[in-house]
Amino acid sequence: MAIEDEVSPHAVRVYNAMKELGMVAEEKMGTAERITQVAKLPKTMVMNSLQELQTKGWARRKVREKAAGYFLTH
Repeated sequence: MAIEDEVSPHAVRVYNAMKELGMVAEEKMGTAERITQVAKLPKTMVMNSLQELQTKGWARRKVREKAAGYFLTH
C-alpha cells in the first residue's frame, strides 16, 4: 500500500522531505528542525506528521542528548 493511502498530505510531505534528506536509516537520522526547513511546514505540523508516521510504522524516533532523531523505516 502506498503511503498516500495511509497518512495525511502533510505527513506525505514530511516523508518526502525525510527521503530527500537521506534519513533512511538510524545512522542517517535527522532532527525535526531540519525536516521543518525542507518540508516548508510549520514545526507543529511537522511534529504532528512525524507522530502520525510513527504510529503507522513509517518512521521511528530515537531519543538523544540534545534533540530527538527521526528516520524512515520504509
